[in-house]
Amino acid sequence: MISGVALLTALAIVTGFSGCASRGAIAPGAQPQSFPRGQVAKGAELAHLGNCLGCHTAVDGKPYAGGTPIKTPFGTIYGTNITPDADTGIGRWSLEAFTRALREGVDRDGRHLYPAFPYDHFTKVTDEDIAALYAFLMTREPVRQENRTNRVPIPRAFVGVWKSRYFTPGVYQPDSSRSAEWNRGAYLVQGLGHCGACHTPRNKLGAEEKDAAFAGGEVERWHAPALNAASPSPVPWTVEALQQYLRHGIADLHAMSAGPMQEVTHDLSKVADDALRAMATYIVSLDTRSDAERRQHAAAALERAGKMRAMQGNTIYDGACADCHNRGRAEEGGALELPLGTALTVPTPRNLAYIIRDGIVPPEGERGSWMPAFAGMLTNEQLTDLLIYLRALSGQSAWPDVAREVRNISRGDQ
Repeated sequence: MISGVALLTALAIVTGFSGCASRGAIAPGAQPQSFPRGQVAKGAELAHLGNCLGCHTAVDGKPYAGGTPIKTPFGTIYGTNITPDADTGIGRWSLEAFTRALREGVDRDGRHLYPAFPYDHFTKVTDEDIAALYAFLMTREPVRQENRTNRVPIPRAFVGVWKSRYFTPGVYQPDSSRSAEWNRGAYLVQGLGHCGACHTPRNKLGAEEKDAAFAGGEVERWHAPALNAASPSPVPWTVEALQQYLRHGIADLHAMSAGPMQEVTHDLSKVADDALRAMATYIVSLDTRSDAERRQHAAAALERAGKMRAMQGNTIYDGACADCHNRGRAEEGGALELPLGTALTVPTPRNLAYIIRDGIVPPEGERGSWMPAFAGMLTNEQLTDLLIYLRALSGQSAWPDVAREVRNISRGDQ
């Protein structure tokens, strides 16, 4: 006779693994020949907001044809072909199948999708916006390109267990105590914008730590700064400054976008101002510090920036950086005073090291903010000394073992 404990254990196992099972396949859909022009235009904006190109377009590849490697702690996952090609893309996907992928993380064949595809955010998107995004993708150029095989030693079935524990499906529900603009911003940031995918820390199983939402995370070996009250920005963000940054990748008293964020702001430059303002309104509200504390924080950073103009500085700084950064942006050819740069205040020197090494270059053929690369001009020792010096300008405690971080970055390029 089975004991009560054994029975409960068996039921728990069955219940847990029931989430592993794949869902039923959805029959191929008849691809519509046309969509309303306004719906396609709306879908185009939503695609930019969701940075769909970033994950679904390989370097020098056709738009949305897939092949982009997404490196995770569990292996490499490749962005899929989401052009309307009938054989290798989503040309046979009905709106129902497309909606299920975004809302439930299940493909047309009924297989669980790896959460590198951020359906834990896309589940919040409304039917109307999903239909617009579908209309946009289904009117792109069909590209026949087979999807690359993922290099992840985790069977898709086990993703069901992960989802049963960490995934909560459901469309965004407005907060009646907040303004319409705030709610729109929350919907865009939490949904298609999936900002928390980078700016929230993750546990060992790759799930976002919801109790530490927007407290800072790691992405592509870069640190995504906290957006809440722990924000390391020397000058706390205002709605106006953040809206300008999301539009142009640069804002007064703040550093220009770099690393993975450069691609994000490039895409957001094609999004309407009212949407960007709503996003900025919501994100700024995450910083719950008092106005007095925010003003004090800004005043201290501005004071350090003023003192820097009178500092003699390190020899390396004087030779490589001072000509632009000591002048400030108010003067022609000048750049941001470095004590105002977020890269000096995040908890790792990697961001600043990458910026100094690689520079910041706008997309080919486009105008934008620019900074020269110093790769090959500075030795590891010189870069280490420069990073230590610049960190001191921020007023923060010293970074631990900067030399080791620089060596790791150098080895990663080999």
